[in-house]
Amino acid sequence: MDQAEQLRNIIKASLQRTRPLARVITVTSGKGGVGKSNTSINLAIQLKKMGQRVIILDADFGLANIEIMFGAIPKHNLSDLIYQGKNIKEIITWGPGNVGFISGGSGIAGLSNLSREYLSYIVQNLEELDTIADIIIIDTGAGISDAVLEFLVASGEILLVTTPEPTSITDSYSLLKALNRHPRFSRENSQVKVIANRVSGPEEGMDLFNKLNAVVSRYLKLPIDYLGMIPYDNQLSKAVMQQMPVSLKNPSAKSAQAFEQIAGALMNKDANENLIKRGMAAFFSHIVNGKKMG
Repeated sequence: MDQAEQLRNIIKASLQRTRPLARVITVTSGKGGVGKSNTSINLAIQLKKMGQRVIILDADFGLANIEIMFGAIPKHNLSDLIYQGKNIKEIITWGPGNVGFISGGSGIAGLSNLSREYLSYIVQNLEELDTIADIIIIDTGAGISDAVLEFLVASGEILLVTTPEPTSITDSYSLLKALNRHPRFSRENSQVKVIANRVSGPEEGMDLFNKLNAVVSRYLKLPIDYLGMIPYDNQLSKAVMQQMPVSLKNPSAKSAQAFEQIAGALMNKDANENLIKRGMAAFFSHIVNGKKMG
């Protein structure tokens, strides 16, 4: 029995136990500098205000965008759980608004070399994350890399952040093209939702989505949905400089209200009728199995 099959058996056993499953939402972008991490943080805070327990996993390995924006320094990170034997509660840092986050540290490059016993330990810890959080937001790296694609393939719900800049729209298309070509991507079990950031208003946001959707539907035949827009806002820029999410610093700011609307759309029961909650253990299994097959 190879290690990938061993892990599948571990996950299968874990899923047979009756327990809650967290909703895993992956936030991504075709290029850097479009406000992806800011979107992850502010959506997390708005969802928390709506009564959801939220944890962000900073999967932009090697960087520390989430902790910088939160103004909080984590004692431990995901690498400490995987390689140093820390448990899941030890690696969660609680930031402003009582939103938890897990720093990715150096990443998960060596997972395929771990023993069955240790993988089982990691899965058990990730299972516990499903009892701590209702929603887990994965903040990926920017651009098209194998690491980003692995997270997107493992996720059933993808939020794609883009801006009106032509390069941002082009790079968003390129990311979706790479995802669509991935051998393990299942369009039937995945939802791609677009957020238009730094637009002048609803009209420009819709126009941006229509431009992207036109080429995606024509050349990729991939269904994507419009989730909403975030207007350009000086208050948001000021909040970033002060390392405080605008949703907490200035809840009446137009960007904060836009984040609230998008969070509301995410919680809309009708829109989520076909959404499958996978939980973190299954999400993790998908990534590790992909590494074994790659």
